[in-house]
Amino acid sequence: MTQRIAFQGEPGAYSHQACHAERPQLEALPCPTFEAVIDAVREGRATQAMLPVENTTYGRVADIHRLLPESGLHIIDEAFVRVHINLLGVPGTAIADVKEAWSHLVLLPQCARFLREHGITGRVSTDNARAARDVAEWADPSKAALASELAGEIYGLDVLARHVEDHDTNTTRFLIMSREPDLTRRAEHMMTTFVFRVRNIPAALYKAMGGFATNGVNMTKLESYMVDGSFTATQFYADIEGHPEDPPVQRALEELDYFTSYLKVLGTYPADPARD
Repeated sequence: MTQRIAFQGEPGAYSHQACHAERPQLEALPCPTFEAVIDAVREGRATQAMLPVENTTYGRVADIHRLLPESGLHIIDEAFVRVHINLLGVPGTAIADVKEAWSHLVLLPQCARFLREHGITGRVSTDNARAARDVAEWADPSKAALASELAGEIYGLDVLARHVEDHDTNTTRFLIMSREPDLTRRAEHMMTTFVFRVRNIPAALYKAMGGFATNGVNMTKLESYMVDGSFTATQFYADIEGHPEDPPVQRALEELDYFTSYLKVLGTYPADPARD
Protein backbone atom coordinates (compact mmCIF):
# COMPACT_ATOMS: atom_id res chain seq x y z
CA MET A 1 0.00 0.00 0.00
CA THR A 2 1.30 3.44 -0.95
CA GLN A 3 2.04 5.63 2.07
CA ARG A 4 0.48 9.06 1.59
CA ILE A 5 0.30 12.36 3.42
CA ALA A 6 -2.79 14.51 2.78
CA PHE A 7 -2.73 18.31 2.50
CA GLN A 8 -5.24 21.06 1.72
CA GLY A 9 -4.79 22.83 -1.60
CA GLU A 10 -3.73 22.19 -5.16
CA PRO A 11 -0.41 20.62 -6.20
CA GLY A 12 2.30 23.20 -5.61
CA ALA A 13 0.63 24.83 -2.60
CA TYR A 14 2.80 25.72 0.40
CA SER A 15 1.26 22.80 2.32
CA HIS A 16 2.45 20.57 -0.54
CA GLN A 17 5.91 22.11 -0.15
CA ALA A 18 5.78 21.28 3.57
CA CYS A 19 4.99 17.65 2.72
CA HIS A 20 8.02 17.49 0.41
CA ALA A 21 10.27 19.05 3.04
CA GLU A 22 9.12 17.09 6.09
CA ARG A 23 7.85 13.78 4.69
CA PRO A 24 9.69 13.27 1.36
CA GLN A 25 9.20 9.50 1.61
CA LEU A 26 5.40 9.87 1.47
CA GLU A 27 3.27 10.54 -1.61
CA ALA A 28 1.45 13.86 -1.25
CA LEU A 29 -2.34 13.72 -1.62
CA PRO A 30 -4.08 17.05 -2.45
CA CYS A 31 -7.50 17.67 -0.88
CA PRO A 32 -9.95 20.57 -1.45
CA THR A 33 -10.65 21.34 2.25
CA PHE A 34 -9.24 20.74 5.73
CA GLU A 35 -12.20 18.45 6.42
CA ALA A 36 -11.28 16.40 3.35
CA VAL A 37 -7.68 16.10 4.61
CA ILE A 38 -8.92 14.70 7.92
CA ASP A 39 -11.35 12.34 6.18
CA ALA A 40 -8.57 11.02 3.94
CA VAL A 41 -6.60 9.91 7.00
CA ARG A 42 -9.61 8.61 8.92
CA GLU A 43 -10.72 6.56 5.91
CA GLY A 44 -7.25 5.13 5.27
CA ARG A 45 -6.54 6.85 1.95
CA ALA A 46 -3.61 8.61 3.63
CA THR A 47 -1.51 7.67 6.65
CA GLN A 48 -0.76 11.23 7.79
CA ALA A 49 -2.13 14.76 7.48
CA MET A 50 -0.20 18.03 7.08
CA LEU A 51 -2.30 20.82 8.59
CA PRO A 52 -1.25 24.48 8.97
CA VAL A 53 -2.15 25.85 12.39
CA GLU A 54 -0.63 29.36 12.40
CA ASN A 55 1.48 31.78 10.42
CA THR A 56 3.77 34.56 11.63
CA THR A 57 2.23 37.07 9.22
CA TYR A 58 -1.52 36.39 9.34
CA GLY A 59 -1.88 34.50 12.62
CA ARG A 60 -4.13 31.54 13.38
CA VAL A 61 -5.42 29.47 10.48
CA ALA A 62 -9.22 29.64 10.56
CA ASP A 63 -11.15 26.50 11.52
CA ILE A 64 -8.16 24.33 12.47
CA HIS A 65 -8.62 24.67 16.23
CA ARG A 66 -12.30 23.84 15.82
CA LEU A 67 -11.60 20.77 13.68
CA LEU A 68 -8.75 19.15 15.59
CA PRO A 69 -10.54 18.05 18.80
CA GLU A 70 -13.24 16.13 16.90
CA SER A 71 -11.02 14.89 14.09
CA GLY A 72 -10.13 11.61 15.75
CA LEU A 73 -6.51 12.23 14.74
CA HIS A 74 -3.43 12.71 16.91
CA ILE A 75 -0.53 15.14 16.58
CA ILE A 76 2.71 13.21 16.07
CA ASP A 77 5.02 16.01 14.89
CA GLU A 78 5.28 19.71 14.13
CA ALA A 79 7.12 21.56 11.38
CA PHE A 80 8.04 25.21 10.95
CA VAL A 81 8.28 25.96 7.22
CA ARG A 82 9.55 29.22 5.74
CA VAL A 83 7.23 30.67 3.13
CA HIS A 84 9.32 31.95 0.21
CA ILE A 85 7.30 33.73 -2.47
CA ASN A 86 8.58 33.64 -6.05
CA LEU A 87 7.52 35.37 -9.25
CA LEU A 88 6.73 32.65 -11.81
CA GLY A 89 6.18 33.19 -15.53
CA VAL A 90 5.86 31.25 -18.75
CA PRO A 91 9.25 30.16 -20.18
CA GLY A 92 11.16 32.96 -21.87
CA THR A 93 9.42 35.73 -19.94
CA ALA A 94 11.42 38.67 -18.52
CA ILE A 95 10.32 40.59 -15.42
CA ALA A 96 9.82 43.68 -17.62
CA ASP A 97 7.18 41.76 -19.59
CA VAL A 98 5.00 41.14 -16.52
CA LYS A 99 2.05 43.48 -15.98
CA GLU A 100 -0.06 41.34 -13.58
CA ALA A 101 0.88 38.97 -10.77
CA TRP A 102 -1.78 36.53 -9.57
CA SER A 103 -1.87 34.95 -6.12
CA HIS A 104 -3.92 34.35 -3.00
CA LEU A 105 -5.25 37.49 -1.28
CA VAL A 106 -3.00 36.83 1.75
CA LEU A 107 0.21 36.67 -0.29
CA LEU A 108 -0.22 39.83 -2.38
CA PRO A 109 0.34 42.38 0.45
CA GLN A 110 3.47 40.47 1.47
CA CYS A 111 5.04 41.38 -1.90
CA ALA A 112 3.77 44.95 -2.10
CA ARG A 113 7.24 46.54 -2.30
CA PHE A 114 8.42 44.24 -5.11
CA LEU A 115 5.24 44.73 -7.13
CA ARG A 116 5.40 48.50 -6.72
CA GLU A 117 9.08 48.69 -7.75
CA HIS A 118 8.39 46.74 -10.95
CA GLY A 119 5.07 48.35 -11.82
CA ILE A 120 3.17 45.08 -11.52
CA THR A 121 -0.50 44.96 -10.53
CA GLY A 122 -1.53 42.30 -8.02
CA ARG A 123 -4.52 40.13 -8.96
CA VAL A 124 -6.43 37.86 -6.59
CA SER A 125 -6.63 34.12 -7.18
CA THR A 126 -8.31 31.50 -4.98
CA ASP A 127 -4.98 29.78 -4.34
CA ASN A 128 -1.33 30.50 -5.11
CA ALA A 129 -0.87 27.09 -6.77
CA ARG A 130 -4.05 27.66 -8.79
CA ALA A 131 -2.56 30.97 -9.91
CA ALA A 132 0.52 29.15 -11.18
CA ARG A 133 -1.64 26.62 -13.03
CA ASP A 134 -3.70 29.42 -14.61
CA VAL A 135 -0.60 31.32 -15.72
CA ALA A 136 0.73 28.17 -17.39
CA GLU A 137 -2.59 27.69 -19.20
CA TRP A 138 -2.84 31.33 -20.27
CA ALA A 139 0.70 31.25 -21.74
CA ASP A 140 0.72 35.06 -21.64
CA PRO A 141 4.09 36.71 -20.74
CA SER A 142 2.24 39.69 -19.24
CA LYS A 143 0.72 37.45 -16.53
CA ALA A 144 2.75 35.85 -13.73
CA ALA A 145 2.07 34.07 -10.45
CA LEU A 146 3.35 34.57 -6.92
CA ALA A 147 3.84 31.07 -5.57
CA SER A 148 6.31 28.41 -4.47
CA GLU A 149 9.20 27.09 -6.55
CA LEU A 150 7.49 23.70 -6.34
CA ALA A 151 4.48 25.17 -8.17
CA GLY A 152 6.82 26.41 -10.88
CA GLU A 153 8.29 22.94 -11.30
CA ILE A 154 4.86 21.28 -11.45
CA TYR A 155 3.34 23.68 -14.00
CA GLY A 156 6.46 24.26 -16.12
CA LEU A 157 7.01 27.92 -15.23
CA ASP A 158 10.28 29.83 -14.97
CA VAL A 159 11.32 31.50 -11.72
CA LEU A 160 11.62 35.14 -12.77
CA ALA A 161 12.54 36.34 -9.26
CA ARG A 162 13.13 34.41 -6.04
CA HIS A 163 12.07 35.34 -2.51
CA VAL A 164 10.22 38.54 -3.40
CA GLU A 165 8.42 38.80 -0.04
CA ASP A 166 8.90 42.12 1.80
CA HIS A 167 9.93 40.43 5.06
CA ASP A 168 12.11 37.37 5.55
CA THR A 169 10.36 36.04 8.66
CA ASN A 170 7.18 34.59 7.14
CA THR A 171 6.88 31.08 8.62
CA THR A 172 3.98 28.65 8.87
CA ARG A 173 3.70 26.12 11.67
CA PHE A 174 2.25 22.79 10.57
CA LEU A 175 0.94 19.90 12.67
CA ILE A 176 1.49 16.40 11.31
CA MET A 177 -1.30 14.05 12.39
CA SER A 178 -2.15 10.36 12.18
CA ARG A 179 -4.89 7.94 13.24
CA GLU A 180 -2.72 6.37 15.94
CA PRO A 181 -1.09 8.39 18.73
CA ASP A 182 2.63 8.15 19.42
CA LEU A 183 3.15 8.82 23.12
CA THR A 184 6.81 7.75 23.21
CA ARG A 185 9.46 10.17 24.43
CA ARG A 186 11.40 10.39 21.15
CA ALA A 187 13.28 13.65 21.66
CA GLU A 188 14.86 15.59 24.50
CA HIS A 189 12.59 18.59 23.86
CA MET A 190 8.97 17.40 23.67
CA MET A 191 5.75 19.40 23.24
CA THR A 192 2.22 18.51 24.35
CA THR A 193 -1.00 19.98 22.93
CA PHE A 194 -4.43 19.79 24.55
CA VAL A 195 -7.83 21.46 24.58
CA PHE A 196 -10.02 22.12 27.61
CA ARG A 197 -13.09 23.90 28.95
CA VAL A 198 -13.11 25.33 32.45
CA ARG A 199 -15.82 24.64 35.01
CA ASN A 200 -18.39 27.39 35.63
CA ILE A 201 -16.88 28.68 38.87
CA PRO A 202 -15.27 32.06 39.73
CA ALA A 203 -11.65 32.46 38.55
CA ALA A 204 -11.67 28.97 37.04
CA LEU A 205 -9.20 29.81 34.25
CA TYR A 206 -6.85 31.55 36.68
CA LYS A 207 -6.90 28.53 38.98
CA ALA A 208 -6.55 26.08 36.10
CA MET A 209 -3.43 27.85 34.86
CA GLY A 210 -1.88 28.05 38.33
CA GLY A 211 -0.65 24.47 38.20
CA PHE A 212 1.60 25.19 35.23
CA ALA A 213 3.18 28.19 36.95
CA THR A 214 3.78 26.46 40.28
CA ASN A 215 5.26 23.40 38.58
CA GLY A 216 7.51 25.38 36.26
CA VAL A 217 5.87 24.19 33.03
CA ASN A 218 6.26 26.62 30.13
CA MET A 219 3.02 27.25 28.21
CA THR A 220 3.94 28.49 24.73
CA LYS A 221 0.40 29.03 23.45
CA LEU A 222 -3.06 29.59 24.92
CA GLU A 223 -5.94 30.53 22.65
CA SER A 224 -9.68 30.64 23.19
CA TYR A 225 -12.52 30.14 20.74
CA MET A 226 -16.28 29.74 20.92
CA VAL A 227 -17.91 26.35 20.57
CA ASP A 228 -21.44 25.40 19.50
CA GLY A 229 -22.17 28.98 18.43
CA SER A 230 -22.44 30.18 22.02
CA PHE A 231 -20.89 33.29 23.53
CA THR A 232 -20.69 31.57 26.91
CA ALA A 233 -19.21 28.22 25.83
CA THR A 234 -15.47 28.77 25.40
CA GLN A 235 -12.84 26.17 24.63
CA PHE A 236 -9.10 26.72 25.07
CA TYR A 237 -6.25 25.36 22.95
CA ALA A 238 -2.83 25.10 24.62
CA ASP A 239 0.74 24.04 23.82
CA ILE A 240 3.18 23.29 26.63
CA GLU A 241 6.79 22.21 26.75
CA GLY A 242 7.30 18.72 28.13
CA HIS A 243 5.87 15.20 28.04
CA PRO A 244 2.78 14.06 30.02
CA GLU A 245 4.98 11.60 31.95
CA ASP A 246 7.29 14.37 33.19
CA PRO A 247 6.43 14.80 36.91
CA PRO A 248 5.92 18.60 36.65
CA VAL A 249 3.67 18.20 33.57
CA GLN A 250 1.79 15.34 35.23
CA ARG A 251 1.06 17.44 38.31
CA ALA A 252 0.03 20.46 36.23
CA LEU A 253 -2.39 18.40 34.11
CA GLU A 254 -3.89 16.80 37.22
CA GLU A 255 -4.54 20.26 38.68
CA LEU A 256 -5.95 21.45 35.36
CA ASP A 257 -8.29 18.45 35.25
CA TYR A 258 -9.79 19.45 38.61
CA PHE A 259 -10.92 22.84 37.26
CA THR A 260 -12.13 21.67 33.83
CA SER A 261 -15.31 20.11 32.53
CA TYR A 262 -13.51 18.79 29.44
CA LEU A 263 -9.83 18.00 28.85
CA LYS A 264 -8.38 16.22 25.83
CA VAL A 265 -4.72 15.72 24.93
CA LEU A 266 -4.31 16.00 21.15
CA GLY A 267 -0.75 14.75 21.03
CA THR A 268 2.80 14.82 22.34
CA TYR A 269 5.61 15.24 19.83
CA PRO A 270 9.21 16.46 19.31
CA ALA A 271 9.66 20.23 19.25
CA ASP A 272 10.79 21.54 15.90
CA PRO A 273 14.42 22.82 16.10
CA ALA A 274 13.14 26.19 14.82
CA ARG A 275 11.70 26.79 18.30
CA ASP A 276 15.22 27.15 19.75
